[in-house]
Amino acid sequence: MILVFAQYLASIYILAPNLPWHQVLFDSKLFVIVVASAVAIAAGYIINNFYDAEKDIINRPAKTFLDNYTSQNTKLSVYFILNFIAVILASYISFQAVLFFSAYIFTLWFYSHKLKKYPFIGNFTASVLTITPFFAIFMYYQNLAPLVWVHALFLYLLIFMRIIAKDLANLSGDFVQNYKTIPVVYGEKTTKIILTCLAVCTLFTAGLLVFHFSVGYMKYYFYASIVLIPVVTVYLWLAKQRKEYIIVHTLLKGIILAGILSIALFEADYLVRKLL
Repeated sequence: MILVFAQYLASIYILAPNLPWHQVLFDSKLFVIVVASAVAIAAGYIINNFYDAEKDIINRPAKTFLDNYTSQNTKLSVYFILNFIAVILASYISFQAVLFFSAYIFTLWFYSHKLKKYPFIGNFTASVLTITPFFAIFMYYQNLAPLVWVHALFLYLLIFMRIIAKDLANLSGDFVQNYKTIPVVYGEKTTKIILTCLAVCTLFTAGLLVFHFSVGYMKYYFYASIVLIPVVTVYLWLAKQRKEYIIVHTLLKGIILAGILSIALFEADYLVRKLL
């Protein structure tokens, strides 16, 4: 639901700001792209949980207990049905859209099956897969302005940080199941150094958005991010236990969610014009 909300906000305020809001909101092709993205990602979560079943027994025992109420066969059946729906929906757009979503579905599976077990490439792929649905909309509106790329980079860096922080929280299960994540291979200290470097890059990108682009009232979100990201980084270095790494992960998720909600502030005058 957050992805759907984010895609529509990005379409209205960033990618197609000159179109009336109702024209964007009731665009049938955009609706199909958004739904196909959501369905494909839902399927991706299912197959990811399917492969992570043994690891989650250690990292998230309560969730695993609830998951056991659904059989593995049922999960796989729903997984294939959702992917089929995503491809059928994509066929409404174009053959290129079918190829795009087919490749996306395959990469989601390949990440869950293989890539996530390796350091860096797994984190890189997971981050790319998270923002890929936005690129489908970028291509639909043919809006590849520098502002869009820098904004996408900011989001990508935050997501990259969140995924690595999640690996820190899941260190025990990943180690037992021989997942070669960054914390498992390089240790907690090196992982914190990597996260700190990513935080610096994120701060630089936020500053670039504020001082070199017109982002309207969304600049206040970036100002807040410039304050919060160093705070999260300091807390990261103080963290030693799983529950503390979970807090870091949750804080990063909160910053990402706040960024999605603040897209509506991108240009306040756009909102007034669209409502009128």
